[in-house]
Amino acid sequence: GLRVVVVATDTNGNVVVDDLKARAAQHAERLAALMITYPSTHGVFEDSIQEICAVIHQHGGQVYMDGANMNAQVGLTSPAAIGADVCHLNLHKTFAIPHGGGGPGMGPIGVASHLAPFLPGHPVVRVGGPEAIRPVAAAPWGSASILLISYGYIRMLGAQGMTNATRIAILNANYIKKRLEPHYDVLYTRPNGSVAHEMIFDLRRFKASGVEELDVAKRLMDYGFHAPTVSFPVAGTLMIEPTESESQEELDRFCDAMVAIRQEIQAVVDGKADPKDNVLKNAPHTAAAIAADAWTHPYSRQQAAFPLPFVKADKFWPPVGRIDNAHGDRHLICTCPDVAEYVST
Repeated sequence: GLRVVVVATDTNGNVVVDDLKARAAQHAERLAALMITYPSTHGVFEDSIQEICAVIHQHGGQVYMDGANMNAQVGLTSPAAIGADVCHLNLHKTFAIPHGGGGPGMGPIGVASHLAPFLPGHPVVRVGGPEAIRPVAAAPWGSASILLISYGYIRMLGAQGMTNATRIAILNANYIKKRLEPHYDVLYTRPNGSVAHEMIFDLRRFKASGVEELDVAKRLMDYGFHAPTVSFPVAGTLMIEPTESESQEELDRFCDAMVAIRQEIQAVVDGKADPKDNVLKNAPHTAAAIAADAWTHPYSRQQAAFPLPFVKADKFWPPVGRIDNAHGDRHLICTCPDVAEYVST
Protein backbone atom coordinates (compact mmCIF):
# COMPACT_ATOMS: atom_id res chain seq x y z
CA GLY A 1 0.00 0.00 0.00
CA LEU A 2 0.85 3.66 -0.05
CA ARG A 3 1.69 5.88 2.87
CA VAL A 4 1.36 9.61 3.48
CA VAL A 5 4.50 11.75 3.52
CA VAL A 6 4.07 15.12 5.21
CA VAL A 7 5.73 18.13 3.59
CA ALA A 8 6.90 21.08 5.68
CA THR A 9 5.20 24.48 5.61
CA ASP A 10 6.63 27.85 6.50
CA THR A 11 5.40 30.36 9.07
CA ASN A 12 2.95 31.76 6.52
CA GLY A 13 1.38 28.36 5.89
CA ASN A 14 2.93 27.85 2.45
CA VAL A 15 4.60 24.67 1.21
CA VAL A 16 8.36 24.74 1.68
CA VAL A 17 9.45 23.97 -1.89
CA ASP A 18 12.98 22.85 -0.92
CA ASP A 19 11.52 20.31 1.49
CA LEU A 20 9.08 19.12 -1.18
CA LYS A 21 11.96 18.67 -3.64
CA ALA A 22 13.95 16.66 -1.11
CA ARG A 23 11.03 14.37 -0.28
CA ALA A 24 10.04 13.95 -3.91
CA ALA A 25 13.58 12.87 -4.75
CA GLN A 26 13.73 10.57 -1.72
CA HIS A 27 10.51 8.78 -2.67
CA ALA A 28 10.78 9.09 -6.47
CA GLU A 29 10.51 5.32 -7.07
CA ARG A 30 7.17 5.14 -5.23
CA LEU A 31 5.83 8.68 -5.59
CA ALA A 32 2.18 8.41 -6.61
CA ALA A 33 0.63 11.81 -6.07
CA LEU A 34 0.56 15.09 -4.22
CA MET A 35 -2.71 16.41 -2.83
CA ILE A 36 -2.95 20.17 -2.58
CA THR A 37 -5.64 22.79 -2.19
CA TYR A 38 -5.53 25.99 -4.22
CA PRO A 39 -6.03 28.62 -2.98
CA SER A 40 -4.80 27.01 0.21
CA THR A 41 -7.01 26.20 3.16
CA HIS A 42 -5.10 28.98 4.92
CA GLY A 43 -6.81 31.42 2.57
CA VAL A 44 -3.93 32.46 0.31
CA PHE A 45 -2.83 31.98 -3.29
CA GLU A 46 0.57 30.31 -3.04
CA ASP A 47 3.00 31.94 -5.48
CA SER A 48 4.94 28.70 -5.92
CA ILE A 49 1.97 26.51 -6.92
CA GLN A 50 3.19 25.86 -10.49
CA GLU A 51 6.66 24.99 -9.26
CA ILE A 52 5.15 22.63 -6.69
CA CYS A 53 3.21 20.78 -9.40
CA ALA A 54 6.28 20.68 -11.65
CA VAL A 55 8.39 19.04 -8.92
CA ILE A 56 5.88 16.21 -8.59
CA HIS A 57 5.73 15.69 -12.36
CA GLN A 58 9.52 15.64 -12.60
CA HIS A 59 9.56 12.70 -10.21
CA GLY A 60 6.82 10.73 -11.96
CA GLY A 61 3.87 11.64 -9.75
CA GLN A 62 0.48 13.17 -10.40
CA VAL A 63 -1.10 16.21 -8.73
CA TYR A 64 -4.55 15.88 -7.15
CA MET A 65 -6.05 19.32 -6.48
CA ASP A 66 -8.77 19.67 -3.88
CA GLY A 67 -11.47 21.74 -5.60
CA ALA A 68 -12.97 22.99 -2.34
CA ASN A 69 -11.81 26.52 -3.14
CA MET A 70 -12.72 26.65 -6.83
CA ASN A 71 -14.95 29.67 -6.23
CA ALA A 72 -11.71 31.66 -5.98
CA GLN A 73 -10.45 30.26 -9.30
CA VAL A 74 -13.32 30.24 -11.81
CA GLY A 75 -12.60 32.58 -14.69
CA LEU A 76 -9.29 33.77 -13.26
CA THR A 77 -7.20 30.61 -13.31
CA SER A 78 -7.82 26.85 -13.47
CA PRO A 79 -6.51 23.52 -12.21
CA ALA A 80 -4.91 22.96 -15.63
CA ALA A 81 -3.18 26.35 -15.50
CA ILE A 82 -1.47 25.53 -12.21
CA GLY A 83 -0.50 22.03 -13.35
CA ALA A 84 -3.01 19.74 -11.62
CA ASP A 85 -3.85 16.34 -13.14
CA VAL A 86 -7.01 15.58 -11.20
CA CYS A 87 -9.52 17.85 -9.47
CA HIS A 88 -12.84 17.23 -7.78
CA LEU A 89 -15.49 19.96 -7.60
CA ASN A 90 -17.62 20.71 -4.54
CA LEU A 91 -20.77 21.86 -6.32
CA HIS A 92 -22.31 23.20 -3.13
CA LYS A 93 -19.34 25.52 -2.67
CA THR A 94 -18.93 26.84 -6.19
CA PHE A 95 -21.92 25.89 -8.35
CA ALA A 96 -25.00 26.49 -6.21
CA ILE A 97 -26.39 23.06 -5.28
CA PRO A 98 -27.95 22.66 -1.80
CA HIS A 99 -25.65 22.07 1.14
CA GLY A 100 -26.42 20.06 4.26
CA GLY A 101 -29.37 17.95 5.31
CA GLY A 102 -27.77 14.79 4.03
CA GLY A 103 -27.66 15.82 0.39
CA PRO A 104 -28.17 15.10 -2.37
CA GLY A 105 -24.53 15.87 -2.90
CA MET A 106 -22.49 15.77 -6.07
CA GLY A 107 -18.77 16.00 -6.64
CA PRO A 108 -17.67 15.65 -10.26
CA ILE A 109 -14.04 14.76 -10.86
CA GLY A 110 -12.16 16.30 -13.76
CA VAL A 111 -8.93 14.88 -15.15
CA ALA A 112 -6.25 15.93 -17.62
CA SER A 113 -6.40 14.33 -21.07
CA HIS A 114 -3.74 11.71 -20.32
CA LEU A 115 -5.92 10.28 -17.53
CA ALA A 116 -9.21 10.32 -19.47
CA PRO A 117 -8.81 6.72 -20.73
CA PHE A 118 -8.89 5.51 -17.12
CA LEU A 119 -12.12 7.23 -16.01
CA PRO A 120 -14.39 4.77 -14.14
CA GLY A 121 -16.57 2.38 -16.10
CA HIS A 122 -19.90 0.79 -15.14
CA PRO A 123 -21.25 -2.77 -15.63
CA VAL A 124 -24.67 -1.61 -16.87
CA VAL A 125 -24.22 1.79 -18.52
CA ARG A 126 -21.38 2.38 -20.94
CA VAL A 127 -19.25 5.16 -19.44
CA GLY A 128 -15.57 5.77 -18.84
CA GLY A 129 -12.54 5.38 -21.06
CA PRO A 130 -11.11 2.45 -23.02
CA GLU A 131 -8.98 1.44 -20.01
CA ALA A 132 -11.62 2.26 -17.42
CA ILE A 133 -11.09 1.40 -13.78
CA ARG A 134 -13.89 -0.21 -11.79
CA PRO A 135 -16.96 1.85 -10.76
CA VAL A 136 -16.54 4.25 -7.87
CA ALA A 137 -20.30 4.81 -7.43
CA ALA A 138 -23.39 2.64 -7.83
CA ALA A 139 -24.96 5.13 -10.24
CA PRO A 140 -22.88 5.88 -13.35
CA TRP A 141 -23.29 9.65 -13.07
CA GLY A 142 -23.84 9.96 -9.31
CA SER A 143 -26.81 12.12 -8.27
CA ALA A 144 -27.18 13.37 -11.82
CA SER A 145 -30.47 15.22 -11.33
CA ILE A 146 -28.84 17.74 -9.00
CA LEU A 147 -26.54 18.79 -11.84
CA LEU A 148 -29.45 20.69 -13.40
CA ILE A 149 -29.06 23.35 -10.69
CA SER A 150 -25.37 23.85 -11.46
CA TYR A 151 -26.10 23.79 -15.20
CA GLY A 152 -28.74 26.50 -14.80
CA TYR A 153 -26.43 28.54 -12.57
CA ILE A 154 -23.64 28.44 -15.14
CA ARG A 155 -25.92 29.18 -18.11
CA MET A 156 -27.60 32.13 -16.41
CA LEU A 157 -24.36 33.74 -15.25
CA GLY A 158 -22.29 32.96 -18.32
CA ALA A 159 -18.52 33.23 -18.50
CA GLN A 160 -18.43 36.90 -17.54
CA GLY A 161 -20.86 36.43 -14.66
CA MET A 162 -18.97 33.45 -13.27
CA THR A 163 -15.71 35.37 -13.39
CA ASN A 164 -17.35 38.32 -11.66
CA ALA A 165 -18.65 36.00 -8.94
CA THR A 166 -15.07 34.88 -8.30
CA ARG A 167 -13.87 38.45 -8.07
CA ILE A 168 -16.65 39.33 -5.62
CA ALA A 169 -15.85 36.30 -3.43
CA ILE A 170 -12.24 37.49 -3.14
CA LEU A 171 -13.30 41.12 -2.68
CA ASN A 172 -15.77 40.21 0.08
CA ALA A 173 -13.12 38.30 1.99
CA ASN A 174 -10.66 41.16 1.79
CA TYR A 175 -13.37 43.63 2.83
CA ILE A 176 -14.01 41.62 6.01
CA LYS A 177 -10.27 41.33 6.62
CA LYS A 178 -9.84 45.09 6.32
CA ARG A 179 -12.70 45.82 8.72
CA LEU A 180 -11.80 43.24 11.34
CA GLU A 181 -7.99 43.16 11.36
CA PRO A 182 -7.85 46.05 13.89
CA HIS A 183 -9.79 43.77 16.28
CA TYR A 184 -8.57 40.23 15.50
CA ASP A 185 -5.26 38.74 14.40
CA VAL A 186 -5.35 37.43 10.81
CA LEU A 187 -3.19 34.31 10.84
CA TYR A 188 -2.07 34.11 7.20
CA THR A 189 -1.88 36.58 4.31
CA ARG A 190 0.02 36.98 1.07
CA PRO A 191 3.16 39.16 1.14
CA ASN A 192 1.02 42.07 -0.08
CA GLY A 193 -1.30 41.68 2.91
CA SER A 194 -4.28 40.30 0.99
CA VAL A 195 -6.13 37.01 1.32
CA ALA A 196 -7.95 34.85 -1.20
CA HIS A 197 -11.64 34.04 -0.61
CA GLU A 198 -11.32 33.19 3.09
CA MET A 199 -9.20 34.04 6.10
CA ILE A 200 -8.32 32.67 9.52
CA PHE A 201 -8.79 34.73 12.68
CA ASP A 202 -6.51 33.62 15.50
CA LEU A 203 -8.25 33.65 18.91
CA ARG A 204 -5.64 31.72 20.86
CA ARG A 205 -4.32 34.75 22.72
CA PHE A 206 -7.65 35.04 24.56
CA LYS A 207 -7.49 31.52 25.97
CA ALA A 208 -5.44 32.67 28.96
CA SER A 209 -8.44 34.76 29.99
CA GLY A 210 -10.83 31.83 29.57
CA VAL A 211 -12.31 32.80 26.19
CA GLU A 212 -12.08 30.26 23.39
CA GLU A 213 -13.07 30.06 19.73
CA LEU A 214 -16.20 28.05 20.56
CA ASP A 215 -17.44 30.88 22.77
CA VAL A 216 -17.26 33.28 19.83
CA ALA A 217 -18.92 30.76 17.50
CA LYS A 218 -21.81 30.23 19.94
CA ARG A 219 -22.17 33.94 20.61
CA LEU A 220 -22.53 34.68 16.88
CA MET A 221 -25.82 32.76 17.01
CA ASP A 222 -27.22 35.40 19.38
CA TYR A 223 -26.42 37.96 16.69
CA GLY A 224 -28.23 35.87 14.07
CA PHE A 225 -25.24 34.32 12.31
CA HIS A 226 -24.41 30.69 11.71
CA ALA A 227 -21.05 29.95 13.26
CA PRO A 228 -18.15 29.70 10.79
CA THR A 229 -15.63 26.87 10.62
CA VAL A 230 -14.01 26.38 14.03
CA SER A 231 -10.48 25.14 14.76
CA PHE A 232 -9.75 24.14 11.18
CA PRO A 233 -7.18 24.03 9.76
CA VAL A 234 -5.60 25.51 12.90
CA ALA A 235 -6.88 24.82 16.42
CA GLY A 236 -8.14 27.85 18.32
CA THR A 237 -9.17 29.79 15.22
CA LEU A 238 -12.19 30.81 13.15
CA MET A 239 -12.12 30.46 9.38
CA ILE A 240 -14.34 33.07 7.71
CA GLU A 241 -15.52 32.64 4.11
CA PRO A 242 -18.16 35.18 3.05
CA THR A 243 -18.50 33.84 -0.55
CA GLU A 244 -19.86 35.92 -3.42
CA SER A 245 -23.46 35.69 -2.20
CA GLU A 246 -23.62 38.33 0.52
CA SER A 247 -24.35 42.02 0.08
CA GLN A 248 -22.21 44.72 1.66
CA GLU A 249 -25.04 45.37 4.15
CA GLU A 250 -24.88 41.77 5.32
CA LEU A 251 -21.10 41.84 5.49
CA ASP A 252 -21.30 44.99 7.61
CA ARG A 253 -23.80 43.37 9.97
CA PHE A 254 -21.43 40.43 10.40
CA CYS A 255 -18.47 42.73 10.99
CA ASP A 256 -20.47 44.81 13.49
CA ALA A 257 -21.30 41.60 15.36
CA MET A 258 -17.66 40.50 15.42
CA VAL A 259 -16.54 43.93 16.67
CA ALA A 260 -19.17 43.82 19.43
CA ILE A 261 -18.07 40.32 20.40
CA ARG A 262 -14.49 41.55 20.55
CA GLN A 263 -15.61 44.16 23.07
CA GLU A 264 -17.33 41.41 25.05
CA ILE A 265 -14.08 39.44 25.02
CA GLN A 266 -12.17 42.49 26.24
CA ALA A 267 -14.59 42.89 29.12
CA VAL A 268 -13.63 39.38 30.27
CA VAL A 269 -9.92 40.04 29.69
CA ASP A 270 -10.10 43.26 31.74
CA GLY A 271 -12.02 41.59 34.57
CA LYS A 272 -15.14 43.71 33.98
CA ALA A 273 -17.21 40.62 33.15
CA ASP A 274 -17.42 37.44 35.21
CA PRO A 275 -14.95 34.92 33.74
CA LYS A 276 -17.48 32.07 33.88
CA ASP A 277 -20.91 33.74 33.90
CA ASN A 278 -20.83 36.03 30.88
CA VAL A 279 -22.58 36.46 27.53
CA LEU A 280 -19.90 34.43 25.76
CA LYS A 281 -19.80 31.43 28.05
CA ASN A 282 -23.61 31.18 28.22
CA ALA A 283 -24.24 31.69 24.50
CA PRO A 284 -26.40 31.00 22.68
CA HIS A 285 -29.39 32.29 24.63
CA THR A 286 -32.74 30.67 23.82
CA ALA A 287 -36.16 32.33 23.95
CA ALA A 288 -37.05 30.08 26.87
CA ALA A 289 -34.04 31.29 28.84
CA ILE A 290 -34.73 34.95 28.10
CA ALA A 291 -38.44 34.67 28.95
CA ALA A 292 -37.95 32.70 32.17
CA ASP A 293 -39.00 34.34 35.45
CA ALA A 294 -35.61 33.63 36.99
CA TRP A 295 -32.60 35.52 35.65
CA THR A 296 -29.46 35.15 37.74
CA HIS A 297 -26.79 36.34 35.31
CA PRO A 298 -24.81 39.55 35.99
CA TYR A 299 -25.67 40.89 32.51
CA SER A 300 -29.09 41.91 31.23
CA ARG A 301 -31.56 40.03 29.05
CA GLN A 302 -31.17 42.86 26.55
CA GLN A 303 -27.43 42.28 26.30
CA ALA A 304 -27.95 38.55 25.98
CA ALA A 305 -30.61 38.49 23.26
CA PHE A 306 -30.47 41.88 21.51
CA PRO A 307 -26.84 43.03 21.70
CA LEU A 308 -27.11 45.30 18.63
CA PRO A 309 -30.07 47.22 17.17
CA PHE A 310 -30.20 45.20 13.91
CA VAL A 311 -30.78 41.99 15.87
CA LYS A 312 -34.21 43.20 17.00
CA ALA A 313 -35.44 43.67 13.45
CA ASP A 314 -35.07 40.01 12.50
CA LYS A 315 -34.25 38.02 15.61
CA PHE A 316 -33.26 34.39 15.18
CA TRP A 317 -33.82 32.36 18.33
CA PRO A 318 -31.45 29.41 18.72
CA PRO A 319 -33.59 26.38 19.57
CA VAL A 320 -30.97 24.90 21.93
CA GLY A 321 -28.66 26.52 24.47
CA ARG A 322 -25.01 25.73 25.12
CA ILE A 323 -24.02 22.11 24.79
CA ASP A 324 -20.67 20.47 25.45
CA ASN A 325 -19.46 19.71 21.94
CA ALA A 326 -16.34 17.82 22.98
CA HIS A 327 -18.27 15.59 25.38
CA GLY A 328 -20.78 14.76 22.68
CA ASP A 329 -18.05 13.93 20.17
CA ARG A 330 -16.27 11.67 22.61
CA HIS A 331 -19.28 9.94 24.18
CA LEU A 332 -21.48 8.58 21.43
CA ILE A 333 -24.90 7.46 22.61
CA CYS A 334 -26.70 4.79 20.59
CA THR A 335 -30.43 5.44 20.32
CA CYS A 336 -31.11 2.00 18.85
CA PRO A 337 -33.41 -0.35 20.81
CA ASP A 338 -31.68 -2.87 23.01
CA VAL A 339 -31.08 -6.24 21.35
CA ALA A 340 -33.31 -7.81 24.02
CA GLU A 341 -36.27 -5.86 22.63
CA TYR A 342 -35.82 -7.48 19.24
CA VAL A 343 -35.69 -10.91 20.87
CA SER A 344 -38.92 -10.32 22.78
CA THR A 345 -40.83 -9.44 19.61
